[in-house]
Amino acid sequence: MNRKTLVLPAVAGLLAPVLAACGSTTSGGEGGDGIVVGTTDRFEAAQDAPAPFDPAYAYDAGAWNVLRQTVQTLMHVPRGGGAPKPEAAQECLFTDKGNESYRCTLRSGLKFANGDDLTAEDVKFSIDRVLTIDDDNGPITLLSNIDTVETNGDDEVVFHLKTPDATFPYKLSTPAAGIVNSATYDANRLRDGFEVDGSGPYTVRPEVKDNQLVRAVFSKNPYYKGDLKLQNDKVELRTYPDSDEMGKALEAGDIDMMSRTMSPEQIEQLSASPAKGVELVEMPGLEIRYLAFNTADPSVKDKAVRQAMAAAVNRNELTSRVYGSTAEPLYSLVPSSIPGHVNSFFNKYGDANTAGARSILRAADIKTPVKLTLHYTTDHYGSGTAKEFEALAKQLNSTKLFDISVKGTEWSKFRPAQKRGQYAVYGLGWFPDFPDPDNYVAPFLDKDNFLGTPYVSNEVRDKLIPASRREADRGAAGKTFAKIQDIVAEDVPVLPLWQGKQYVGARDDITGVEWSVNSSADLQLWELGRGVSG
Repeated sequence: MNRKTLVLPAVAGLLAPVLAACGSTTSGGEGGDGIVVGTTDRFEAAQDAPAPFDPAYAYDAGAWNVLRQTVQTLMHVPRGGGAPKPEAAQECLFTDKGNESYRCTLRSGLKFANGDDLTAEDVKFSIDRVLTIDDDNGPITLLSNIDTVETNGDDEVVFHLKTPDATFPYKLSTPAAGIVNSATYDANRLRDGFEVDGSGPYTVRPEVKDNQLVRAVFSKNPYYKGDLKLQNDKVELRTYPDSDEMGKALEAGDIDMMSRTMSPEQIEQLSASPAKGVELVEMPGLEIRYLAFNTADPSVKDKAVRQAMAAAVNRNELTSRVYGSTAEPLYSLVPSSIPGHVNSFFNKYGDANTAGARSILRAADIKTPVKLTLHYTTDHYGSGTAKEFEALAKQLNSTKLFDISVKGTEWSKFRPAQKRGQYAVYGLGWFPDFPDPDNYVAPFLDKDNFLGTPYVSNEVRDKLIPASRREADRGAAGKTFAKIQDIVAEDVPVLPLWQGKQYVGARDDITGVEWSVNSSADLQLWELGRGVSG
């Protein structure tokens, strides 16, 4: 498909609980003051990113958090976490003991924001569309296990899966399964531009200047019919060039809340001496950061190079020097706050193990120093990223085993280049699509994976991942996930570095902040209200 360059808006990132404001709640109406949330997230137009808000293309936290407000899904993860609940659906359930057939009955009277009826055919159209377009940037890995979708009348849809998958209800709660209008979306191509509409709780009006979003205004969708209870009529997402400007806006009362991305220095300052009327709250985070490898590149094709890097990295020093108390070392793809976590990398390599790294390279007859460039994105994960990669390079170079340089690239160019295999080593972050260890494994190791990596473990892909999905009791899958994590530590297609804590700063008259992000760090703007500070 020949894609022209388009002007696309930036979108907000994730908020983080837990913060409860006191007082009674009032809604921000169309004629009144909407609640204003600040963000430093930005998205730009690019040939490789023509449709960031199309569910068949979008697969990043910022774009998904716009879609979650505007495009409805059959299921949703409730405010306090736990198993998914019906949203656009009235009821969903597996119809067989093998978890291979899943049936949903829609709520009656569903409509899109333009007044068109929403039927089971629209659901089938939306799922089939993602599978047909099969965009290499998109979230197809979440839906690729679907064999066929059938409808029974206007209100029933049945998903037939290729293999058993107990996590399928979670996947139907993600924007990958967002329901779009078959009258306004093309079945075979992405929707150019930044238009997005659906049957979700809000409509969105983006304001764009110089190819960047100035603000996005979410207004209550009068046709919305689902499980969510809106506490406001309007929320505005306002973009800022950096966390300092965003923090000044919060202190001045220009915005009511700020979240992604607050700098470590800013978090420490607000924690020690918050401005009057502002509160800072921390919660355990599900975000992880890692290095990934193009295992087909000659410089890192030998896993001994990757293993030596895993041994040499000093995660404790990295997190303390760059992120302070806002991050902690991570020794697996699965963070410690998710059941099934195993410290596989620490168990195999330890930490800051220069002697071990030297031994690994010597045994493989690798000439040292190994020359590599670490690539990172300059504008997607916050100001700490550049400092992090400088610290990583310094650590590895100090061992005399590596000759490391670093190079930063803006996200609109970084991600397409990474997908094309232009980087041998690169840094990325991951927010889970749903809170299950499967979602820290399959996106990196399954077919059609997020990284587009040439690395393949037949045991993981063909045996262990399918075996884990057969377990309706997710706790019973722990041994299988432990094996997967050990294989990752042995082969090192990715190198986990740290997991983050989440923070939100808000004015003390904002209510519902404790529910504004669910257990998977999904933004839920409908929970926010304006109350009386107390």
